[in-house]
Amino acid sequence: MTHREQILDVIGLAGRPLDDDEIARRTGISPRQAVNQMCRRLEAEGVFKRSSGPDGKIANLPQRTEAMRVTEAAVVSDVPATMDDAVPIPPGSSSEQRLAERQMLDALGDRLGVRLDPRTVRRDDGVRVEIDGADADLTVLVECWAHQGPAKVAQKYKLANDALKLHWIGMTMAPVPRKILCVSDTAAVQHLRGRSWQGQALRDLGIEIEVVMLPDDVRASVISAQARQFR
Repeated sequence: MTHREQILDVIGLAGRPLDDDEIARRTGISPRQAVNQMCRRLEAEGVFKRSSGPDGKIANLPQRTEAMRVTEAAVVSDVPATMDDAVPIPPGSSSEQRLAERQMLDALGDRLGVRLDPRTVRRDDGVRVEIDGADADLTVLVECWAHQGPAKVAQKYKLANDALKLHWIGMTMAPVPRKILCVSDTAAVQHLRGRSWQGQALRDLGIEIEVVMLPDDVRASVISAQARQFR
């Protein structure tokens, strides 16, 4: 993934303006000057607006969702992006799910009384782990899944992988953080309820399941995205 794609990715997930230092921390891009140069370039292209934030630092704010979408499509296709060029969202796009997961993080954070943002957690041995959401003090780690409906076989493995990641990285922290799988439909985790060994394994590992319901319009967009992906 290029620096450009990483920066667009982290800004899209954050759902709020981020300064260059925060972007560098979340993406791991070094030196920081590389972040500054790319953000200035994105500003020149009209994708970002750079202005002083409440702490006095220059923050990067997506100028227009459409501009950002077209630019991302151009990065993938290597075609010059213009606002007059109608680029359809590709069938495998997860933009709807990711926007929904941002709302899920906000709702879960309100429920827990913390601010949850995507985080990169680095172990002492240099291994880096991307977490969908964590608070500033790393007392809560969250993996989100906005899927609607029962999980298919491969998707059950995705949930198991997310749980393994939370448990593994959580073991390296002191104190041990809360580890949460956050979903937006109870049907998606029905196989983890009751007497299933997978559900019992999660409970034994201290993995919690939280359900955050999405607004009807967001839920509909996720269902539409799922239909595209499985056409």
